[in-house]
Amino acid sequence: MTLSSGQTMSDAVPGHPPRHVAIIMDGNGRWAARRHLPRAAGHRQGVEAVRVIVRAAGELGIEYLTLYGFSSENWKRPAEEVNDLMGLLRLYIRRDLAELHQNGVRIRIIGDRAHLEADIIALIEEAETLTRNNTKLQLVIAFNYGGHNEITSAVRKIANEVKEGRIDPDEISPQTIARFLDTAGVPDPDLIIRTSGEKRLSNFLIWQSAYSELVFSEALWPDFTPERLREAVAEYDRRERRFGGRSEAGE
Repeated sequence: MTLSSGQTMSDAVPGHPPRHVAIIMDGNGRWAARRHLPRAAGHRQGVEAVRVIVRAAGELGIEYLTLYGFSSENWKRPAEEVNDLMGLLRLYIRRDLAELHQNGVRIRIIGDRAHLEADIIALIEEAETLTRNNTKLQLVIAFNYGGHNEITSAVRKIANEVKEGRIDPDEISPQTIARFLDTAGVPDPDLIIRTSGEKRLSNFLIWQSAYSELVFSEALWPDFTPERLREAVAEYDRRERRFGGRSEAGE
């Protein structure tokens, strides 16, 4: 879809946009392979797609955008590719932080920081500190993140709270667990998009996605445009979310 002159992305979407959209950015390597380019070229083009989609999300009125940047399983990839991915996070923060801050974007990084290099941790902390009072869009980047690890860590923290007498085991609820997840304070995603045609969550927000709507795009991540995001949001808008209840038709 092409927007007409003077029309914004939010004008083009019917109803209300999802409050929280999460995206599994898949297909950088295949994008490069189809062009006979090194995988690093695909990852670099993927960063350009991130820049475009973050802007588009703000125009659509989305409040939270979570991007799956680097999974805890990605360490299994060749060292050269891992180093390149780490370098791209450095590049994105250094290059775009000022613009994101100026545009009212709050940055939050979730995932295990224990094995990240000191300069990356410093950049993450700088970005989070500088933007923590921004309110237009919260950009959550899942980096060195895995859903199983996140839940395991939350269980350990809760167990310690029980051991110290600060939590009664009989009062543990889903809300209790949510408070100890990396995403504490962030609403569960209304819509999860995965690019490249793969149809699985790959250990991404597996607790938080219990009632998320899922949209799978055939586009490789570097080819995922604002128009494709709008189409995914429009598909979300056409669905009836029941949360385990019955539809208005009684089905």
